[in-house]
Amino acid sequence: MFDKLDAVEKRYEELTKLISDPEVISNQSEWQKAVKEHASIEEVVLKYREYKKTKQEMEDAKEMMEDKELKELAEADYYESKEKLPKIEEELKLLLIPKDPDDDKNIICEIRAGAGGEEAALFAGTLFRMYTMYAEKKHWKVEVLNENETGLGGYKEISFMVTGKGVYSRLKFESGVHRVQRVPDTESSGRIHTSTATVAVLPVVEDVEIEINPADIKMEVFRSSGAGGQHINKTSSAVRLIHEPTGIVVECQTERSQFQNRDNAMRMLRTKLYEIEKQKQDSEISNARKSQVGSGDRSEKIRTYNYPQGRITDHRIGMSIYQMENFLNGDLDEMIDNLIAADRAEKLKGEDEE
Repeated sequence: MFDKLDAVEKRYEELTKLISDPEVISNQSEWQKAVKEHASIEEVVLKYREYKKTKQEMEDAKEMMEDKELKELAEADYYESKEKLPKIEEELKLLLIPKDPDDDKNIICEIRAGAGGEEAALFAGTLFRMYTMYAEKKHWKVEVLNENETGLGGYKEISFMVTGKGVYSRLKFESGVHRVQRVPDTESSGRIHTSTATVAVLPVVEDVEIEINPADIKMEVFRSSGAGGQHINKTSSAVRLIHEPTGIVVECQTERSQFQNRDNAMRMLRTKLYEIEKQKQDSEISNARKSQVGSGDRSEKIRTYNYPQGRITDHRIGMSIYQMENFLNGDLDEMIDNLIAADRAEKLKGEDEE
């Protein structure tokens, strides 16, 4: 670990000189790249320097303990430093875990009703509201890209983009199958039904990260559809893009302009193609290094919302929260913090096994 830390500190010092070099500053793209790398390793370097300083203080205090007059004071300093070191070492181990390069990205989230008919569509709507309220608490922006609403106000499917600081890092563990157990409003006999909805959280990618050959895309235009109302477009402004090599189909119909809908659809397509590439890379990672929490397979049942018991259980970490109303109103941080902690612990275990 310490060889790795020495190398990181050496690189940090090189970058410190680079970003002050007039020649590098004159090349803005090179300078920005260096500044970004410098910032990305600064926290671990400062923590390593704190570790070295504390260790040195401990060794100095140990030497001073040989002096009878200073022994008592030196002993206090020695044991204080000795107590600090393991904590700093654990913090360093966490900081050395490779950061997910997508953590700072915005996301496109897709929620689809699963088993359970109209009740599943209503649950999809509940989840959409939950994530919208969480985004509000985080001061993130939500933009609906595509929706297929049902007559009762649920969604067969809804796609939306969330933009803000660290969105993917907080929401990436929401991907998977969410299960609800409750008495539907449409159920007269009061029986508890089990329904599901699938959530997919995908990092938004820039044009340069995924190249798409325009010849591979078939575009169709159609009239926007919805649950009804005066705002439904009378012109063919909705856009459907078909990526012929992969068979991926994306639609966008929330904007009144065909150009805006096409732009959003292209963003969705790039994101889906990026996800395919990412999954290929993830499958190449050895089982020892793969986090057991993961970012969620879409077929994996990750969470149950049990209304009669007022309980939300995340099956990946075995955690239950008994504050249904608060949770559905966007109070997700406790659950998300525990998922992140479990993921870090698993990655740390993988590092130790190497």
